[in-house]
Amino acid sequence: MTTQCSHSFLLLSILFFATTFSNLRSTTADDDAEFIRSSCNATLYPDICYTSLSRYANAVQQNPGQLARIAIAVSFSKVHRTASYLSNLTREADYSGSSRAALALHDCFSNLDDAVDEIRGSLKQMRQIGAAGTGAGAGADSFLFQMSNVQTWMSAALTDEETCTDGFQDVEDCPVKADVQNRVSKVKKFTSNALALVNGYAQKGMP
Repeated sequence: MTTQCSHSFLLLSILFFATTFSNLRSTTADDDAEFIRSSCNATLYPDICYTSLSRYANAVQQNPGQLARIAIAVSFSKVHRTASYLSNLTREADYSGSSRAALALHDCFSNLDDAVDEIRGSLKQMRQIGAAGTGAGAGADSFLFQMSNVQTWMSAALTDEETCTDGFQDVEDCPVKADVQNRVSKVKKFTSNALALVNGYAQKGMP
């Protein structure tokens, strides 16, 4: 009896993976990459968008929801890494006697720390949407509500990042200012792209 159950489970497993593999190969790699390229054309920084996301073409599979999730995850990684860097910088930086630079740096770190939390919340919400799929419990109203949360959090994260760089406007030019503004400006582009892809997914509605 145990052997028969084992054989049945093995057969079901083989059928499942065969079906999955078939679905994965239903489109070519070129089609998947082109989907990402065309989606990225709707962002403010299409080249950065495509370069950072094209490596995930096989996982995206022309799925706008999956593309948005991965874009958020990439943004989260960039912001989290930069926030960690700023955390260390607040303790080690040479401000050349500029208390204004020190204050701007601390405020910037606080803003990026908030952005990390907001993007983390967005990613968690997107994963819940993906897990819900299109079953009976995944109604259109629920989808729109959850996507509204994601849009709000990603917009807030982008605002926090912009607030960070704005805080250095009145700071005299110094190595710390140039370093932070350069790093955060790059991060903003990833968050902006992720938000654009989220907006595009929300407009398309449930898959």
